[in-house]
Amino acid sequence: MTSLVALTPIIAVMLFLVVIRLSAVKAMTISLLATAMLAVLYWKVPLQIIAASAIEGIIIGISILYIVFGAILLLNTLKLSGAIDIIRTSFMGISKDRRVQIIIIAWLFGAFIEGAAGFGTPAAIVAPLLAALGFPPLAAVVLALVADSSPVSFGAVGTPVIVGINQGLQEGAHVAGVVEPYVAASGGMLAFLKEVAAQVMQIDIFVGTLMPLIIVMMLTRFFGENRSWKEGLAVWKFALFAGLSFTIPAFLVAAFLGPEFPAIFGGLIGLAIVVPAAKKGFLLPREEWDFAKKENWLQEWIGEKISTDANAAGTIRSNNLTLLQAWIPYLAVGFILVLTRLEVFPFKQWLRSIQVGWSEILGTDITAKIEPFYLPGFVFILVVLLTIIVHNMTKAQAVAAFTQSGKAIVGTAITLFTAVPMVRIFINSGNNNSGLASMPIELADTVSAMMGGAWPIMAPLIGALGSFISGSATFSNMMFSLFQSSIADQIQADPRLILSLQVLGANAGNMICVLNVVAAASVVGLVGKEGSIIRMTLVPMLYYAFMSGFLGLLFMWFS
Repeated sequence: MTSLVALTPIIAVMLFLVVIRLSAVKAMTISLLATAMLAVLYWKVPLQIIAASAIEGIIIGISILYIVFGAILLLNTLKLSGAIDIIRTSFMGISKDRRVQIIIIAWLFGAFIEGAAGFGTPAAIVAPLLAALGFPPLAAVVLALVADSSPVSFGAVGTPVIVGINQGLQEGAHVAGVVEPYVAASGGMLAFLKEVAAQVMQIDIFVGTLMPLIIVMMLTRFFGENRSWKEGLAVWKFALFAGLSFTIPAFLVAAFLGPEFPAIFGGLIGLAIVVPAAKKGFLLPREEWDFAKKENWLQEWIGEKISTDANAAGTIRSNNLTLLQAWIPYLAVGFILVLTRLEVFPFKQWLRSIQVGWSEILGTDITAKIEPFYLPGFVFILVVLLTIIVHNMTKAQAVAAFTQSGKAIVGTAITLFTAVPMVRIFINSGNNNSGLASMPIELADTVSAMMGGAWPIMAPLIGALGSFISGSATFSNMMFSLFQSSIADQIQADPRLILSLQVLGANAGNMICVLNVVAAASVVGLVGKEGSIIRMTLVPMLYYAFMSGFLGLLFMWFS
């Protein structure tokens, strides 16, 4: 009975969001109320703790929203300045082979966008970009979602790890007891998270490197004239080369710099390596591959035509920027983030010294603070201001960018301010008068008894479930990190390994999560075909999750 009650947050979200298909706002609100009621009635958590946890969740939600707003603002600014169109055009001249185009745009450019923005942005950008290049809309959405897998670990400058895992391991003002010795041995939470990030990429070098090959095989099998796996396999050398061009740099960055930069630099370095190679035909077959004539496409591949006024309100620039000018904002984001994260410079200490928040909320030991100038949101906004100057944007364009971005995050804000408080009540439920451990720890006791040493196989599926029901790898990691660490303690496994499997599972779930699918489908006119999209992304999702779990099991056995 205790385990069933502890499952309430998960069951509630599944029921209201997936089965009944309520909106995320309604589903999360009902789930929050259900979790709070059962925490009070069954777990006997004091109302003071419930209220403090809700406030803590809102403060954490504000920090996430700050990052999301900055990322969307930068993207909208580049759209309005014309930079995104220039970047898109530059990709069109690299190769006429559709297999090469999908690898470069969906895998590498998508990885870079994930690292810079996250939160479903890559699929929403890459899918219409591919459609504009002549890909069937269904292929564009499906392959963009599948490609947005490995980079998700470090999306939005590492938010799934830095915010998701970090907050997920906090009980009140302290690190959870089951993981505290490991955090202390690592030299603090930031060092611990760096080790988790390195572990993620150790596994993903084997799992993620194969993703470009899977993408091109899906392309030729499901959307090619001959429905052939072989035509995708024909570029296996180039696909593996492109896979390693991302995963190896991402591993090195994760190991030496931490979880903020692997996707950004992995994508950039991968583009710098793969694009010149593609132009020279390196490892590519002589025959270029293309789709059948458009009139022979299946009707289900084609969505409704999206009519857009590119010059609405006169906000899109008509003058030409150079390719370098178009890339400057993204390069500036990477440069400033590195400058403010390296210990050798004083900037990190200066920025982290300014904190805003609430200590000992409502007289409890629950504390929540934000470092407004250290969070990536500040860097995004700073770069936006520089971009307005460098791209010589008008006042109307700048205002439009801020206005559009503000409107875009309204729904996200409401969802965050219900979802994150629910997670904090779930995690802080150990402070109770019932004598029970917290909900995730009680769940871990039950699950570890059932699975034992075979848990690494299952761990990524939990992460995938979290992303699927919530639409966010960050939310999944926040919700299940303490649960996963508690199981690691029960089976005497290193929590860094089990947490890395949670992160990889959250990546896998990103391919099928309802919110990402809806967002990507809507921008290419495929509204109503979300079921078809999820059915096609389900198999690569299962590959990614089970392969990660299998390798995690091997790592545990031989460590």
